[in-house]
Amino acid sequence: MSTVERGSPGAPEASLGRLVRLAAPTLVVLAAEPLYLLVDSAVVGRLGAVALASLAVGGGLMAVCAWLGNVLAYGTTSRAARQFGAGDRAAAVAEGVQASWLALAGGCLMILVGQLSAGPACRALAGSSEVAAGAEAWFRVAVLGAPGLLLATAGNGWLRAVQDTARPLRYVLGVNLLSAAACPLLVYPAGLGLTGSAVANAGAQTLGGLLFVRALLAERVSLRPRPAELGEQLRLGRDLLLRGLAFQASFLTAAAVVARFGAASLAAHQIALQLWMFCAFCLDAVAIAAQALVGAALGAGQAAQARALARRAASLGAGCGTAVAVLIAAGWQVIPRWFTDDPRVWAAAADAWPWFAAMQPLAGVVFALDGVLIGAGDARYLRDVTIVAAAGVFLPGALAAGWWDLGLGGVWAALALFVVARLALLLARLRHGGWAVTGSRR
Repeated sequence: MSTVERGSPGAPEASLGRLVRLAAPTLVVLAAEPLYLLVDSAVVGRLGAVALASLAVGGGLMAVCAWLGNVLAYGTTSRAARQFGAGDRAAAVAEGVQASWLALAGGCLMILVGQLSAGPACRALAGSSEVAAGAEAWFRVAVLGAPGLLLATAGNGWLRAVQDTARPLRYVLGVNLLSAAACPLLVYPAGLGLTGSAVANAGAQTLGGLLFVRALLAERVSLRPRPAELGEQLRLGRDLLLRGLAFQASFLTAAAVVARFGAASLAAHQIALQLWMFCAFCLDAVAIAAQALVGAALGAGQAAQARALARRAASLGAGCGTAVAVLIAAGWQVIPRWFTDDPRVWAAAADAWPWFAAMQPLAGVVFALDGVLIGAGDARYLRDVTIVAAAGVFLPGALAAGWWDLGLGGVWAALALFVVARLALLLARLRHGGWAVTGSRR
C-alpha cells in the first residue's frame, strides 16, 4: 500500500463544493425510502394505535434487513471508489458485480430466516398478543422484498463509487413514488389493511432491485462470481456487519423496553424513530459523498486531500444537522399529529422530542465522520466504536429507563448519549491520522 502522494484521473477535488454537488442528489435518494416509510406510518396510523404499534415491531425487524443492505452498500463504495480513484472504472464496476451476487444470496437467506423466526421474534418484541399478531402478518409479506432491497443497495454502492448519481436518483424516486401511491389504495379501497402496507413495501423493493440489475448489465462487464473478490468483500463486510448488528441490537432492545410502557408509547416511539431514521438518511448524504470522495482520493494516493475532505465533511455535517434540529424543534406540536389522531400518542411523543432535536447537530458530524472512515476502509475501528458506545452507553441507558420507569424520554436520552460517545471516539481517530492509508486496496 503506497503512501506517496500522486495524481490519478479518478482523483476528486477536495472542495466543499464538490462534496455538496455529490451529496445533493444522494440526499434525494436517501430521503426517498424513509419518506415513503413516513407515508406508510401515516396511512397505517389511521387504522389505530395497535396497527401502528404492529408496524413499529414489524418495521423494526425489516430495518435489520435494510441495515444489512447498507453494510453491503458501504463496503462496495469503499472498495470500488479506490479502484475508480486509481483510474480503473471497470474494476470498480466489477466490485458491484460481486456485491450483487452477495446481495442475491443474502436476500434469499433473509426470506428463509424471516419466515422461520417471524412469530417468535414478534412475540418477543411486542407488548401484547394483538400487536404481535399484526406485526407477524406484516413482516411475513414485507420480507419477501429482501432480495430486491439488497440488490438495490449493492447497486447504489458501486454507482456512488463511480460518482454516477443520475441513475440511482431515477430508480429510487420512481419505485418509492409508485409504492407511496399504491400503499393507501391497498390498505383502504382494496381492503387489505395492514397487509396492504407490506405488499406495497415488498413490491417497491423488488422493482428497485431489478432496475439496479439492469444498470449493471448495461456496463457490459463479466458477471462471473469471483471467489477471491467475494472473500475480500466479506472480510470488509464482517466488521461493518458487526457494527450494524450492534445498532440493531440496541434499537430492538429499546423497542422492547418501550413496548412495556404501553401501545401509545410504542406508537410514539415508531413516529419518532421513523423521523430519526429519515433525518439520519438525509444527513447520511454527506457521509456517502465523503465515502466516495475519500476512497477515490486515497486510491489516487492523495492522503492530504483525503484529510481535507474529512474536515470539510465534518463542517458540512454540523451545518446540516443544525438546520434539521431547528425544523424538528419548530414542529414539535404539529409533526406527531400527521401520523395519528390519538392524544395519548401525542403526549408520549412530546417526551422524546427534546432529545430528538438536540442530538441532530452532533449526529450530523458523527454520520459525516462515519462516511470518511468507511471510505478509507477503516471498518475495524468503526466496529469497535459502535460496539463500545452501544454496550457501554445505549443499552445500559435504555434498560435503566425501563427499570426505573423513566418512560420514552429516558430511552431517547440514552440514544442522545450514544451519539455523544460515538462523536468523542471518532474525533480521536481523526486526530490520530492513521486512517488515511493510500493505494487501490487497503
